[in-house]
Amino acid sequence: MRGSFRIEGHAIASEDGMIAAANGLMPDSLKFPSDQKLYEQALDQAAVIANGRLSYEGQLNSPRRKRLVLTRSVSGLAPDPKNPNARLWNPAGESLEAACAALGVTGGEIAVVGGPFVFSLFLGIGYDAFHLSHAPGVRLPGGVPVFHEQGSGRSPEDVLAAAGLKPGPVQRLDDGVTMVEWTRAA
Repeated sequence: MRGSFRIEGHAIASEDGMIAAANGLMPDSLKFPSDQKLYEQALDQAAVIANGRLSYEGQLNSPRRKRLVLTRSVSGLAPDPKNPNARLWNPAGESLEAACAALGVTGGEIAVVGGPFVFSLFLGIGYDAFHLSHAPGVRLPGGVPVFHEQGSGRSPEDVLAAAGLKPGPVQRLDDGVTMVEWTRAA
C-alpha cells in the first residue's frame, strides 16, 4: 500500500539499460554533472529516500536525508547502526507505511533510487513518476539492469510501459544526457 505518498523513481542508465557494471558498482561513466544536479535537487525535496544497500548517493545532504535501506537481513524494521536518519527495512516483514512512520514520516514523496530489487519492488507498489536518464555513448555489457524484469532483451522503457507508465517528452541536458519522465496515466 502507498497511503498518502507520492512515489518517484530516479535512475541513469547506460545505452543498453544498465545502472551498474558487472561488478555491481556504478561506474564514473554514468556520472554527469547535469543529471547529478537534477538528481540531488529531487532528493532534497523528498520526504524519504528508498534504496538498496549499494545505492547510497553520497552527496553533501545524504546523511541528513531520511531513508529506508531495503534488506533481507532484518525481519521487518531495525535502526540502521550507521545512520540515525535511516531504518533497515524488509518489505516482506513490514509495510511501507509502517517503515516511513518509523522515520516520523506519514506522507510526501518517496524517492526510489535503486538498485534493481528496489526499483522492481516499487513497480508493484506503483510509481507516480519515474525519471529515467540515459548516458550517451555508455554501454555496460553484462552489467546490472534497472529492473529485474529486463530479461529477454527488454529495455527499462519496456518495463515502465508494461507497468502502466507513459513517457513524457525527451529532455536533453547540457552534457548529452537525455531524461524522460514516465508518469501514470490519469
